[in-house]
Amino acid sequence: MSNKKRRNFIIWIIIAVVVVVAAWFGLGPGLNKPKTQNHVVTVGVVSMTKADQDIWDHAATLAKKKYNVSIKIKNFTDFNQPNKALENGDIDLNAFQHYAFLKDWNKANRGNIVAIARTQISPIRLYSKKYHKLSQLPDGATIAVPNDTTNESRSLIVLKNAGLIKLRPHKSLLTVADIVNNPHHFKIKEVSADQCGRVINSVDAAVVNNTFATPAGLGEKQTIFVEPLNKDSLQWVNIICARKDEKDNQDYQAVVKSYQTAETKKLIKKYFKKTTIPAWDIKF
Repeated sequence: MSNKKRRNFIIWIIIAVVVVVAAWFGLGPGLNKPKTQNHVVTVGVVSMTKADQDIWDHAATLAKKKYNVSIKIKNFTDFNQPNKALENGDIDLNAFQHYAFLKDWNKANRGNIVAIARTQISPIRLYSKKYHKLSQLPDGATIAVPNDTTNESRSLIVLKNAGLIKLRPHKSLLTVADIVNNPHHFKIKEVSADQCGRVINSVDAAVVNNTFATPAGLGEKQTIFVEPLNKDSLQWVNIICARKDEKDNQDYQAVVKSYQTAETKKLIKKYFKKTTIPAWDIKF
């Protein structure tokens, strides 16, 4: 090889080495850099209160700091909207329903939504303005219960656990037709959930959802029975839900971990006292 060709060959080798080294320092270390991209998870809720806002704000702060996940809340006013929005991909998660509501919705809509975490449970109560304890309810007393599918079933199970009636076994959603033993001949009056608290003065007792109890002036003083936490009440635990094919998404699991904390428990106790209980570590 001539001196000129040898010189040119060496020059090309040097150029090639410089290009490779430059590429390595320019791109190579970047391959090992941690991701700095921010991940946004939109969570659908219904009729958010100040208490709900504070709880989710705490979760959002932790998720951002610890997992680099931003939680965005989308508030709905209709219970029929968040599951549709989740299936359509308009939101990533929702947190507004319990297991029974989800099961009923999936069945009616051929849905594919699953629970990925528990949040809380709000035990419902049997109230009376005429009597101070269960044993005082007279034979033939009229008891009001909500007439919608899930709330009626839940209310009847409350009456069963109170020892007032017996129900047909092995059925998930119950109606008054499933009462198999009513020894005191109680009259079960079915009314809309928002009316149960309003009719309290015209009946002997009423099972009232927490949402409507406070506006109706019902509290500890009028309570004659509280829904127990047992296998019957598991289906009423509120949950965080996702699309089935994304239930293991790491960002969604980060949201769960950011919600299920000791601080969330403190906030639930602060705002809801005894009416709502953190449920993710309860054994039913």
